[in-house]
Amino acid sequence: MLNLEKVDTENKKQVRRFVELPFRIYADCPQWVPPLNVDAYNQLNRKKHPFHEHSDVEFFLAVRDGRDVGRIAVIENKLYNGYHKRRTANYYLFECENDLEAATLLFNVVSEWSRTRGLTILIGPKGMGPLDGYGTLVFGHEHRQTMTMLNYNHAYYQSLVEAQGFVKEVDFVSCYLPADQFQIPERVKRITERVMQRGHLEIKTFKNKKELLSWADRIGTAYNNAFVNNWEYYPLTQREIDFVVENIMTIADHRLIKIITHGEDVVGFLFAFHDVSAAMQRAKGKLFPFGLLDILLEIRRTNTVSVNGMGILPEFQGHGGNALLYYAMGNTLLDFKQFVHVEMTQVAETTEQMRADLKNLNGVEYKNHRVYQKEL
Repeated sequence: MLNLEKVDTENKKQVRRFVELPFRIYADCPQWVPPLNVDAYNQLNRKKHPFHEHSDVEFFLAVRDGRDVGRIAVIENKLYNGYHKRRTANYYLFECENDLEAATLLFNVVSEWSRTRGLTILIGPKGMGPLDGYGTLVFGHEHRQTMTMLNYNHAYYQSLVEAQGFVKEVDFVSCYLPADQFQIPERVKRITERVMQRGHLEIKTFKNKKELLSWADRIGTAYNNAFVNNWEYYPLTQREIDFVVENIMTIADHRLIKIITHGEDVVGFLFAFHDVSAAMQRAKGKLFPFGLLDILLEIRRTNTVSVNGMGILPEFQGHGGNALLYYAMGNTLLDFKQFVHVEMTQVAETTEQMRADLKNLNGVEYKNHRVYQKEL
């Protein structure tokens, strides 16, 4: 018998079942990287996660004969809908065994929940903030997940989702730049030289982590303002900005955070991170007693760096800022002499400039995450 349970987020046992289900679904999958428990549990914590302060989220489990076989979250992002004047719902955290009946049960409750609120379109996977990777993986299942910046799912998820009547909304493509082809194109160098000669924009270099942290507020403000023209944008609250910046700063290497300044203002940024996914797999979600130490050691061992998060304020776009950021990051990565692969993660197909930049940098597309939509 197949049943549905609505998760009471005050019920620790139910919350634990929701969080731990993916560990069973991906038990024999070498590409899946488990989230850290602190992050996974925070998503269901209505007091800790800042998204719950302004929007509504519910969580559901599908249970067959007393055994959890699927889960899903449904979201009404009120700030997004207010900003775009839309009536959308999002689904997120969908995990399921290869069980069409269970998947249908989960999506039916999400659709009904959304319709009762007057929402007219369902989009997903799309989470509770910019740190949540977008989309269902539809290409590149043979590659290991890049930490938790990208979602990972079994190949059969695509058919489970599309069987519900979903169609493509937008694709997010990830590329890698092989070390033997990783070089700074002459065109990027020329543009960078012209930008530097004009003297309007400069690259800020951080001496240490302490100095980087002193710029955190300005970086957060730029982060909130850089994506106003993007598909997924909505104005973050100050608590959400702080939440994002704190998460970025926790794992950031000051040498891999590049910002463009105009006077004292941050007007652009490019973030890169050591890929510590192998250590996160070994940690199995637990930082203690040894997970954190292993992650810190993996920073020195890993041969992959993930570039995830680039933005330039709209009023400074088209002035060579992207070339300036690529040039600065490229030189730093070459100086590290550690990385065999550089991964550029989740570039929306709608961002024509960045897609063109990836081609100029010899990027090879190797993962594709699809965000779906369905009219209710």
